[in-house]
Amino acid sequence: MLETLSVKIFADGAGIEDIRRLRDDPGIAGFTGNPTLMSKSGIKSYKAFGCEAARLSGEKPISLSVIADDLPGMEREALEISSWGGAVNVKIPVMNTQGESTADVVHRLSGQGVSVNVTAIFSHSQLQTMVEALAPNAKAILSVFAGRVADSGHDPEKHMREAVDIVRRHGTAELLWASPREIYNVVQADQVGCDIITLTKDLMDKLPCLGKDLEVHSLETVRMFRESAQKAGYSVDA
Repeated sequence: MLETLSVKIFADGAGIEDIRRLRDDPGIAGFTGNPTLMSKSGIKSYKAFGCEAARLSGEKPISLSVIADDLPGMEREALEISSWGGAVNVKIPVMNTQGESTADVVHRLSGQGVSVNVTAIFSHSQLQTMVEALAPNAKAILSVFAGRVADSGHDPEKHMREAVDIVRRHGTAELLWASPREIYNVVQADQVGCDIITLTKDLMDKLPCLGKDLEVHSLETVRMFRESAQKAGYSVDA
């Protein structure tokens, strides 16, 4: 089923070994990461990691985030990160921790040819602001956190369908379905017209389930339960 989908899959939180393993996988179109996931992976030098990751990813895009919280600092770091490789997309948060919009930063960077990935977008008004901030014909990714939108009680499919309409007004920007919660989100992202979806390793491991016959899936599940009980040595008599 996966081969029938148009949405591109980016491996999320990929470390160096993951990138090396997945760079030649035709099912993986790119890579993304964030400081939280990188910290959990034990990465010490951000620049060393970023340069090596950009080199290994080759022609496949990789998104690397700025660290600064002040707007001038974000812009300075973005220019540095963009120099690490030709396929680097610089992740810029939609706002800083003080709630200041990064639209002006995004406008200047995209005007200088920096490929940006505007991240942590939730609302349609935020998305509209960033679409308007992008320079014409700029190469950019706009990451809407659909999974967290769903966590707040909103219908992610409806939300992202409307987001597609907003992003298409720019022409060259791509919409990314971020923070998916289940494999069905891949199908939903494809159906609404998203360009990209990110998947963590746990979700990528479930990709083979796409399109699986439900009767076969049921039998495999029953066998799994039986095997677990046997390995544990469980008995209703003890």
